[in-house]
Amino acid sequence: MSTLLPESVRRIAAWCVVVLLVTGVAAVGIWLCVTFKTAVTPVLLALLGTALLGPLYRRLLKMKVQRSLAAGLTCAAVVAVVGGAGYIVVNALIDSGDQILASLKQAARDLSKHFGAAGTSLDDMASNAKEIFGKFGGTAASGVISGLSTVGEMMAMAVLALLLVFFFLRDSERAVGTLRQLAPGDSADSIEAMARRAFEAIEGFMRGTTIIAFIDALCITVGLLILGVPGALGLGALVFVGAYIPYLGAFLSGAVAILVALADRGFAIALWALGVVLAVQVLEGHILQPMIQSRTVQMHPAVVMLAITAGASVAGILGMLLAVPLTAAAFGIVSELRVRYSGTSASASASMSKSSTSAKPPEAPASS
Repeated sequence: MSTLLPESVRRIAAWCVVVLLVTGVAAVGIWLCVTFKTAVTPVLLALLGTALLGPLYRRLLKMKVQRSLAAGLTCAAVVAVVGGAGYIVVNALIDSGDQILASLKQAARDLSKHFGAAGTSLDDMASNAKEIFGKFGGTAASGVISGLSTVGEMMAMAVLALLLVFFFLRDSERAVGTLRQLAPGDSADSIEAMARRAFEAIEGFMRGTTIIAFIDALCITVGLLILGVPGALGLGALVFVGAYIPYLGAFLSGAVAILVALADRGFAIALWALGVVLAVQVLEGHILQPMIQSRTVQMHPAVVMLAITAGASVAGILGMLLAVPLTAAAFGIVSELRVRYSGTSASASASMSKSSTSAKPPEAPASS
């Protein structure tokens, strides 16, 4: 029986159905994550922490340390490192915060001479920034219900994420076994390979991003100190934190550093600061990224920007931080599927050609 639609239209319709189903499942998953964000956020943060701390934990296991003790030592190390780094960053921002705000305000005044109302609005924003932050901090500290609940929720999520990191590190092999048991049919090997590929992508992204963020912050801080820009340590801390949001974070932190140099040291020093920021970005894009993250999933900058935008629209700053590693995990799964599918197709075509060759009848001998 002939169909009413041609073959090409039916293929397009089938792909549309697949895209709609995948989009629907993804939308429901995002809605569930947003609805249960109090429980989902510690899990995602724990996955990132586990990916970052995995090499240290495996090194302790190679040193014949018991699994629970190795996981506990790793968590203690991350508490010490994160706490120390947070203390340094917060102190640097507090010590140089007034200088940075004053320089930004002066830069806004200078820009207002050339851009009129736009510069005036920047001046107002810089003038009110400290007051706005103070009001938010006062609300969080003095609010009887909202402030305490917000602080308590953040502390609870941090403690829960740390405990989950401990269990994720200690029971990783058990989780793999459970995943294989839950896999339907003969898909256990494929599901395990996809899960490992996704986790390796997250692990490589987190490790590489941390190393690159440290190098970027160190180079920019040294450059700003040589140029005599005020608040160089605080600006370097902003660069380190902003590096976890690819492209956008580096752009914003670099722009702040250039504005501070323009306001405090003049146009010539601002140009030198711009040169330092651009040199660090060139170093990152052409040397650090290929060398450090060469084994991770490589994503086009447009894909990264779209992922950051989508994450910001769903979960704000937290979504911006989580969007890129989760997208890297998705790319890792797709890459594993592509490798397996192409390998299966190649082996199938090879077996078909071999069977057709063996089934070919032998030629008759030539008559003399």
